[in-house]
Amino acid sequence: MKLPRFLAPLLLIAVLAVGAALAYRSLLVKPQAPSVDYVLLDGSKLNSAQWAGKVTLVNFWATSCSTCVHEMPQIVATHEKFKARGYDTLAVAMSYDPPAFVASFAESRKLPFGVAIDNTGSVAQAFGKVQLTPTTFLINKRGEIVKKYVGEPDFNALHALVEQLLAES
Repeated sequence: MKLPRFLAPLLLIAVLAVGAALAYRSLLVKPQAPSVDYVLLDGSKLNSAQWAGKVTLVNFWATSCSTCVHEMPQIVATHEKFKARGYDTLAVAMSYDPPAFVASFAESRKLPFGVAIDNTGSVAQAFGKVQLTPTTFLINKRGEIVKKYVGEPDFNALHALVEQLLAES
């Protein structure tokens, strides 16, 4: 059976439309944050499962990283601004950062959130082989990575995004 001439272009258009719709949909799918275990400076052992239902900022940093040190007061201010509304922060010190330096930094600056030392590099590995600092992930209440920042974020834009994510159910 031979198709009428006008039908072939219509079929091609339909196939292209379906392909475009699938491609667009894949852009909307957000990757899940990895399941990770970590140990805080106080020795408590935690898991990323505790992030469920919260908007969480995970910041990979190092005491030797000048941008990390510079942005930390803004990360603290962001944490303080949103913590009462279901927002949390985890600062993950890189495996090469001496634990004594990390502990001293956290204590001297009175960091109000969890600070983990990624001794084995397993947390950085799970988040896509993080090597550059600072690298920061914003995770929504459903455990999806909404945004990845390499370098210091635009904190006004970050705050607007956090507001939006906190408003989601």
